[in-house]
Amino acid sequence: MTFPERSEPAFDAAERPMLEGWLDYHRETMAMKCAGLTDAQLREASVPPSAFTLLGLLRHMAEVERGWFREVLAGEELPELYSTEEDPDGEFRVTEADTWAEADAAWRAEIAAARKNAAAYHLDDFSQGVGSAGEAFSLRWIYLHMIEEYARHNGHADLVRERVDGATGD
Repeated sequence: MTFPERSEPAFDAAERPMLEGWLDYHRETMAMKCAGLTDAQLREASVPPSAFTLLGLLRHMAEVERGWFREVLAGEELPELYSTEEDPDGEFRVTEADTWAEADAAWRAEIAAARKNAAAYHLDDFSQGVGSAGEAFSLRWIYLHMIEEYARHNGHADLVRERVDGATGD
């Protein structure tokens, strides 16, 4: 596993590059929180009996990327990656068979799809799909929500990482 580089967002960018820069910063932070750990460490629960793990968190973020940029923004009809109707939190339930390689590949594929879909929209354009209450969202709203989602979960990841091996950081 290689340690990712993280780029600081520009201080003087226009709005869209600023939003994209902050989202990428938080994506890279998530990768940093998981870097250098074994699959077993990535599956280690934060505080047993909780099932909250770094691997589950990365899988969750793959689902979130997929949900907002593919299903809501672009209106694609897709199956969930890890969850089911019977187990709506399935991404958090990792087993010995679940690996970093698979989760990282799925997450990065969803990020690539997100970037591609977002490139076709202006910030004020509304989504082709809708949220759970039937509302459409602007790309600007989706970017801001995703920055918030990553920022919150990066805080969770920092605590789990400290529990796993004592490492802390921003």
